[in-house]
Amino acid sequence: MFRTALFRMALGGLLAALLVHGARAQEAPAFPARPVTMVVGFAPGGPADVIARLIAPALGADLGQPVVVENAGGAGGSMGQGRVAAARADGHTILFGSLAQATIPTLLPNLAFDPLALEAIGMVNEVPMAVIARRDLPAANLAELAALIRREGMRLNLGNAGVGSTSHLCSLLLLSTVGTPVTLVPYRGNALVMNDLMAGNLDMGCDQTTNNAEHIRAGTVRAYAITTPARAAALPDVPTTGEAGLPAMRMSGWNMLFAPAGTPRPVVARLNRALLSALRDANVQQRMMELGSLPARDERTAPAAAQAFWRAEIARWKPLLAASAAGVN
Repeated sequence: MFRTALFRMALGGLLAALLVHGARAQEAPAFPARPVTMVVGFAPGGPADVIARLIAPALGADLGQPVVVENAGGAGGSMGQGRVAAARADGHTILFGSLAQATIPTLLPNLAFDPLALEAIGMVNEVPMAVIARRDLPAANLAELAALIRREGMRLNLGNAGVGSTSHLCSLLLLSTVGTPVTLVPYRGNALVMNDLMAGNLDMGCDQTTNNAEHIRAGTVRAYAITTPARAAALPDVPTTGEAGLPAMRMSGWNMLFAPAGTPRPVVARLNRALLSALRDANVQQRMMELGSLPARDERTAPAAAQAFWRAEIARWKPLLAASAAGVN
């Protein structure tokens, strides 16, 4: 009798454990269960799109499911962000974000979605910006360019990929540092800015090296300076803004993966592991170097650290954006 009772108790415990395990398996299905859509909030061919399409295959290889890049350009990156915000928070739709995600909360406070409702998965890369111009602009170096801006003012034009984009912020930082406004010309993407610079239809730009390094090396645009403390490996002959006389003009572009708010932590952790694997991929590292980009620093690849960095960037750029909106460059 006693042994029979013990056997029944053990069997009952085993059945209960199996039922709990089965319930938990139903609550947390395997991830990913299907292809992952990675939304880019800008047009094809721009800096974000280039890096997104570079890492997508490596992400997919680690996840065991394809990672499909979807462009949802418009409104300074907010259309893509809105697409992800409205998606189911299960990790199958993620955002390939950029510095635009640090400007949208300030520039577009009345969106139909909460622009802060994102879960950072991890930073992907950091990118120097290059101050560039059409080949025949009459300024041989950054000091001469600053003098030209102060002299010509609004007669000069400076292109960017739209209000709140990385190139727009770089433009504002340049003009704030020089202390003189010029005519800002927004485009629908960085590729269009580059086309007009090469054609001589635009005077200046301030763009990520992922978008302009090859054109600078080819001599189709003129480069004045890199906005980071150290020179870019892809453009070793281009001085830094510090070397060229404008040390206050310092910034980096960046890209970061985000998931919709409320995405389960195990799913975010799984996506983060795939990201770390992609950043260790030799082909990804080599191509990033050629583009003048660098894989993110280790301390910024963790979800919590990336989230903190993103919030700090929102605070950093808010005053400059507010001054611009008030008509002060």
